[in-house]
Amino acid sequence: MMNSRIFITILLSCIIASIHAYDPDALQDLCVADKSHGTKLNGFPCKEMSNITSSDFFFAGISSPAVINSTMGSAVTGANVEKIPGLNTLSVSLARIDYAPGGLNPPHTHPRATEVVFVLEGELEVGFITTANKLFSKTIKLGEVFVFPRGLVHFQKNNGKSPASVLCAFNSQLPGTVSVAATLFATEPALPEDVLTKTFQVGSKMVDKIKERLSTKK
Repeated sequence: MMNSRIFITILLSCIIASIHAYDPDALQDLCVADKSHGTKLNGFPCKEMSNITSSDFFFAGISSPAVINSTMGSAVTGANVEKIPGLNTLSVSLARIDYAPGGLNPPHTHPRATEVVFVLEGELEVGFITTANKLFSKTIKLGEVFVFPRGLVHFQKNNGKSPASVLCAFNSQLPGTVSVAATLFATEPALPEDVLTKTFQVGSKMVDKIKERLSTKK
C-alpha cells in the first residue's frame, strides 16, 4: 500500500512538472516586457500599462533577407521577446533564417521550444537526431513545413545554387540556442582539453585547430 502511494505521488509530481515545463501562462491581458527594470526573474517584469505603446508589439526586422557575412553562409534574425517586448508571457516567437548557396545553419538545439520551419524561398536539406541517435531528414522546398522537436539536435543546409530562406515559429518567447560545435570548442572558460581529446578520440593539435577555426566564425 505504501509503495503504491509513493508511486502515485511520484507520478503526480511528474505530471505537474510536465504541465509547467514550458513558458508560464499569462495571468493578464498584457505583460509587455520592461527590459530596463533591474529585477531578475524567469521572464521579464511587466511595463506599467500607461507606458505601453503599439511599438511594443511591432518588429520589421524579418521583412527582408538579412546580410549574410558569416563563414557558415547563414544569418538568423530573431523575432522574440528581446525584439518584441509584447511577446512577454505569450509563449510564442519567430525567427527568419537566410542562407547563401551552400549555406549551413549548423547542428544546434533549442532547449525551451519546438521549432516549425516554413520555406519562404529555395530548397533545403533539413534534419534532426533523436536521443537514440536516429536521423530524420528531408529535402523541403517553397511552401513546405518541417518540425524540429524541442531539445533535439537539428540543422538546415542549402544545397542549391541560389539563396534560400525560412520562417521559424517557436512555442516559447525566448527559445534559446545551443550550438553544438561552439558549445564544445568555443566556450569561455574553455572545456578541459583532455575532455575534448578523449570525447572525440583525437590529439591536442586537432582540438587546437578546431578551436582556432571556430573562434573566427562569427
